[in-house]
Amino acid sequence: MTDRQKLKISDQSLNEINEFLLKEGNPLIDGLIEVIEKHGGVDEINKKANEARRLESLMAKLEKKGSPYVKDLNWLQNQRNDDAFISIPEYRHRILGDKADSMPFDDSFAVTLEISACQYFPWLIEEAKTAIANQDLMPGRFIRVRSMREQCDDDDVIAFAAAMQIVDSSYVETLDTKGTYPGPDGAPVNVHLGGPETITGYFGGVGMPNDFALKWADEYLQYYTEYGIKQVLNINPGSVLVGYMMHKLGIDMEFKISVYMGNDNPYASLWTLMTAKLFSRDDGTSPLIGYNLSNSVNNETIELSAHTRKAFGFEDVIRIEHHITETYKSIVRQPYDRLDELVELADHVKNISAKHEGAGPEIDSQRDYPSDILDYFRQKSEIIESGDIPKLLRNYLDKHDAVNRTARALTENGFTFIAAKNLHKK
Repeated sequence: MTDRQKLKISDQSLNEINEFLLKEGNPLIDGLIEVIEKHGGVDEINKKANEARRLESLMAKLEKKGSPYVKDLNWLQNQRNDDAFISIPEYRHRILGDKADSMPFDDSFAVTLEISACQYFPWLIEEAKTAIANQDLMPGRFIRVRSMREQCDDDDVIAFAAAMQIVDSSYVETLDTKGTYPGPDGAPVNVHLGGPETITGYFGGVGMPNDFALKWADEYLQYYTEYGIKQVLNINPGSVLVGYMMHKLGIDMEFKISVYMGNDNPYASLWTLMTAKLFSRDDGTSPLIGYNLSNSVNNETIELSAHTRKAFGFEDVIRIEHHITETYKSIVRQPYDRLDELVELADHVKNISAKHEGAGPEIDSQRDYPSDILDYFRQKSEIIESGDIPKLLRNYLDKHDAVNRTARALTENGFTFIAAKNLHKK
């Protein structure tokens, strides 16, 4: 009989790892500490971030710049204060009628309504107007995959951060430091990324070669201290480990592991969660606030991943995020629609996020311009010049509709959800 006791990690092995991490002169740890000290050290960094994240601080930045977004944000605050958005009881009654009054709802299994990617702040305002007009729900979680430099230039990064304070939804930004970043010759710094000519090179992922893991930490701390941005996307094992160590050292950061990391089986989840456990703080927290499973996983993999998560005490800490819809082009074979499977999970898998990256395939397939994940990587100036902004906004509002399709299905089956907390009152 196979002896499972042989799997025990020995005290000697753990001691050797600790000795390596704590040893003075370790260039890997020294490099990370140098980045942290460059930004003022742990306490100063967290202090700056907390101040920068305040709504008053963000609004003051926009007002100083004379940004037109101030008017939009004031409008959003007024709509919130005037209860213009549908409440949760009203929404349930609209879907279920009088049946809603007697149906029990268990918030401990609430599914987070997530949308991706809200590339431009004005889209959020258009979505809010749509939600008010149609008595829709606004998402409880927003993902953004836009160039940080570009959105700093037009103040989108500030306006969006302020909007999230107003509506009380979580959100994730995507840093520029990754393998797609242009090198000295203008080509991606990751030599495996060269279009169809290097197609097998893409099997290794986007990449973060050489010193990019530390550059990623440096970029994170820049936006963390300047705008209070807390959650960012993480796409590489090296930057994931760097994030774990930054949090362990005291930086109150959070990150979400991308679908591009390829967590597509229970053992990949075990690896991800085990590392999170090893670097968790004494209070049990981890910077890993969520991780996106691969689009190829089935419900059994999600359930087994949840089993590991619970065993490590992370059920309320780490959200399992899963695509219900995907962009119609350039990432998965269509039709891709996981709504029915989500409903099957919703009564026994806690802290799960339903991510909507596309419309329902029956909608997207009929669009003259279906959603395409490659649009995330286009420059704003090129999109404007091509006249595609209205098309991309239509794609985004289709995703909003997909979010609400999911909310309806959950409600009809007696399940709960997390929408924008300050907009949809309980």
